[in-house]
Amino acid sequence: MGYYYLGAQLPYLIYGQTPPMTSKAFKELASELMGSSGAALLEYCTLDPAPPKEENKGAAYAEPAPATSSSLINKWKEWERTLRLNLAKNRSLKLKREASTLGDAPAVPADAALAAKNAMAMESPLEAELHLCRAQWDAIESFQGLSSFSESSMYAYMLKLLIMERMSAFKTEEGHNEYKALYAAILGERKLEFDSWQK
Repeated sequence: MGYYYLGAQLPYLIYGQTPPMTSKAFKELASELMGSSGAALLEYCTLDPAPPKEENKGAAYAEPAPATSSSLINKWKEWERTLRLNLAKNRSLKLKREASTLGDAPAVPADAALAAKNAMAMESPLEAELHLCRAQWDAIESFQGLSSFSESSMYAYMLKLLIMERMSAFKTEEGHNEYKALYAAILGERKLEFDSWQK
């Protein structure tokens, strides 16, 4: 009952748009309606496949994340771990370094491994990040299934909000870089005008 009531009042999420609410606001709303066990799993809905541990000297995703009672969260953590290990492997190959501390990069899920390979081939870091965000979004949708009123759909919603927030940060950074370039161009034109006036 709680999932239907919660799902019915949530705005539809569209990839590439501004998030209609923050992930924090969603978590507060969902925590009231999902029940304690369902709400507790929202803490596992992160873009990090395994939260970092102080005693862990290497990458937090070197070992698989502990399983939860949610198949969506488990699939997501496995997908994201595969993505990150393949990114690390491809970076190491590109820089001609050894990535032995991370172990072997899994080949499955194949779409995660492919997303990492394609991102590393891109020239623009922003373009690569956006490619990864799209791949993450698509993976979450494939794990979610068709229902908008299930426990899994609430976890998928949380993860999608996190991706939208991340993409909003890229847009802010991109806008700042465009402003700096425009400002530099204006200053350059002013300097040319001043130099020609001096002659």
